[in-house]
Amino acid sequence: MPTLTIIETGRPPEKIQGDWPDYPEMFQDLLEPHLPGWAFDSVALSSGEALPDPAELDAILITGSAAGVYDDFPWMAPLMDFIRAAAQAQIPQIGICFGHQAIANALGADVAKSDKGWGIGRHVYDVLAPQPWMGPEAPKSFSLGVSHQDQVLSLLPGAIQVAKNDFCEFAALVYPNAKAISFQGHPEFSSGFSCALYEVRKGTRLPVEMVEAAEASFAEPIDNDQTGQWMARFLISEIA
Repeated sequence: MPTLTIIETGRPPEKIQGDWPDYPEMFQDLLEPHLPGWAFDSVALSSGEALPDPAELDAILITGSAAGVYDDFPWMAPLMDFIRAAAQAQIPQIGICFGHQAIANALGADVAKSDKGWGIGRHVYDVLAPQPWMGPEAPKSFSLGVSHQDQVLSLLPGAIQVAKNDFCEFAALVYPNAKAISFQGHPEFSSGFSCALYEVRKGTRLPVEMVEAAEASFAEPIDNDQTGQWMARFLISEIA
């Protein structure tokens, strides 16, 4: 039975923690229907739990976080070493939001706060390079909820730019040599959770009008389940 080890690099804001699952549970809810027979484990990295030896794992998923890859948290450098060691050992990895940025940064790409500022709401991405795990009829676009101001700003040699939009140039990436894929958007976030997250920051980090527009954008559907299927197919194909 393969196990997906979820590296928890952050938690929902304290104000709403009691109302929503934590991030590992959100990912398990997303992926479990598409990974029959798989087990799920988590490592509370940002809460002080030590990272395992990646070479002993079947597959890895790195969650989102309020942290940036440039932050001087005691767990940041060990995470970068962990990502590189997993890539060297050819252990499949998936990164989401902060995890997307962390994989890019660990492997040598540029990651920083974007001069475009915050991205929130439902974002639609154009598919530039359909991947086998997208199936025989990959869509021309897909949509996810987002919450980020940091972005991957460069493409490593050998990496594949899978999706983009006008706000985020490198929105989905594949690293064939590292057995890694990553997404800037949040397939694990329901529209309700995204809106709750924005409400916590409304009028402080996020302007009121920006939050209202972001919340209204979820009147259109988001492609969480489709993206979850893609992630599951990637994992299954890489450990077969």
